[in-house]
Amino acid sequence: MSYAEELLTPAFLTELEAMRRRLEPKARSGASGERVSRRRGGSAEFDEHRPYAPGDDPRRIDWLAYARTGEPVVKQFRAEEDVVLRLLLDGSASLGFGEPRKIDTARRLAAAIGYLALAGSQRAQVLIAGGREGSAGLTQVAAPKRGRSALASLLRELVRVEPLGQVDLSRSLDQVQLAARRPGLLVVMSDFYDAGPVLQALGRARAAGHDLCLIQILSREELEPELEGDFTFVDAETGQRVELTLDADAKDAYVARLTGLIEELRVFARRHAACYLRVVSGEPLEPVVRRFVAREVD
Repeated sequence: MSYAEELLTPAFLTELEAMRRRLEPKARSGASGERVSRRRGGSAEFDEHRPYAPGDDPRRIDWLAYARTGEPVVKQFRAEEDVVLRLLLDGSASLGFGEPRKIDTARRLAAAIGYLALAGSQRAQVLIAGGREGSAGLTQVAAPKRGRSALASLLRELVRVEPLGQVDLSRSLDQVQLAARRPGLLVVMSDFYDAGPVLQALGRARAAGHDLCLIQILSREELEPELEGDFTFVDAETGQRVELTLDADAKDAYVARLTGLIEELRVFARRHAACYLRVVSGEPLEPVVRRFVAREVD
């Protein structure tokens, strides 16, 4: 099986082609392009209001609308411009868990979203966080690509990603900002099992003008643990060993902590006008892509 067939089957491509015209990123990149996208500010044609989110430029607040309603809203405009889709994948060892592995789901989903952008004459860029021993930040920064002819190159970059080592997702997000010449649509695919200040880094990306989509990929075993008894757990990223007894109380505590993480990501997305999707490895991806295009919060 070729890398193209591994990530994008013909049936999946047919579904994607039907959806691609609905993709409309909201961030401004500043360059002339072939697609119409929403942008904040400037002298372009007014499009609509949206609720003010932390990090928005206060100069874009519609103060007349605020005086009428008491709710701060931001003006959005339409302009012809080139939007860069940045696909940031967590390549750490924890993504190797599950059947199928979470990394396989992440690669297929990144390929699908990348196809939507390239088929719509937008630019797409693959960035990998972790995935290499001794390096927890960005380990791969591919050049942005444009057009259908670039799809094969993008798929080759994705198929080479294997889960390895640790990741510092907050550091990687800051590195993306430093490397980005202009803000764009930043899609972060991870299980978000990172002890660092990830939400703060995401907030900085939003304040810098990036439109955000957070895609949390979890395995069925993580969502519905069925183990009971005494076990030795080995951290996939650090190798640290922990002795645990899994009883009903331990499972409840684990589920509560995972639920708390999911809720933190969901609340962040709602506060910052971002997209948040939760994906179970192995589930059909067509509905996930539809939710991405609709910019939903799961």
